[in-house]
Amino acid sequence: MRLLVLGGTQFLSRAVAAEAVARGHDVTCACRGVSGTVPDGAELLVWDRDDEPPAAITEAAWDAVVDVSRLPSHVRRAVAAVPDAHWVFVSTINVYPDNDIAGTPATLRLHEPITDDIDPKTSPEAYGAMKVACEQIVAVGAASSMSIRPGLIAGPDDGTGRFTYWPWRLDLGGEVLAPGSPDDTVQIIDVRDLTGWIVDSAESRRTGTYDGVGDIHRLGDLLAQAAIGAGTDCTFTWVDQEFLAAQEVEPWAGDSGLPLWLPRPEYDGMLAHDPTPSFDAGLRVRPIADTTRDTLAWLRETPDAVRTGLSPEAEARVLAAWHAR
Repeated sequence: MRLLVLGGTQFLSRAVAAEAVARGHDVTCACRGVSGTVPDGAELLVWDRDDEPPAAITEAAWDAVVDVSRLPSHVRRAVAAVPDAHWVFVSTINVYPDNDIAGTPATLRLHEPITDDIDPKTSPEAYGAMKVACEQIVAVGAASSMSIRPGLIAGPDDGTGRFTYWPWRLDLGGEVLAPGSPDDTVQIIDVRDLTGWIVDSAESRRTGTYDGVGDIHRLGDLLAQAAIGAGTDCTFTWVDQEFLAAQEVEPWAGDSGLPLWLPRPEYDGMLAHDPTPSFDAGLRVRPIADTTRDTLAWLRETPDAVRTGLSPEAEARVLAAWHAR
């Protein structure tokens, strides 16, 4: 298979390129080439997607394309340049506006598409709506296509640092601040499992729209499995969301945040998408303990890796306040 990866230097797109190379495919990564390196065995084709595509793209024959873009103009330009290939477009669960409702692509409504490019840093709510527009551009313009809507992607090389907080924190051991309720639902997808499914789908020209999500877990169970993967001896102290908010702890991410924690019931559905249609379409996921173990190994080898979440000092302050309440 001759595969064009639009990207290829960071996290998911780089993992896709590496997986395809490992399977013996002819892989070209088209990007600016300034955010990192492409995997060994892949060819770098320099293309700033604000510009028209080079002849090396438009005049070549591609079997499949994998794209992770969030900007409609970039997707529109690329689909027009390579309309005859099979496209696998990586979207997001942020296309769904109703975060309190769990479901599947067949049951959940979408944001109204935004077809113009908007900087998500100035308008974060536009991200999901632009991804809807990108999905539609691919569906209309490509010879055949599949859209995958991942949730929280975890694993080695994660540049967001969100799940990464937990292997790092659990490795420290001791008393661990656990946010919300152990019965809250949560799900992650290991980047390697998602990558394997993307390449499988490019090879088989799988079509349709699916959520790229793993099993639904109780948060208490997920953290317990993660502790096994980290090989640590720790205890969890569960602190309710009202107290966390009063202590100015933020959900999800940030230096004052606790990853995997989302306000309830407003976000009851965001990390509880039914994975059954995706599993039926070939997605296979590994245990949480394995993702934690391998992420921790990567962290130990990469001391400057991004990590979001509370510092040990901030966590200790919140725990002390909780015990003294």
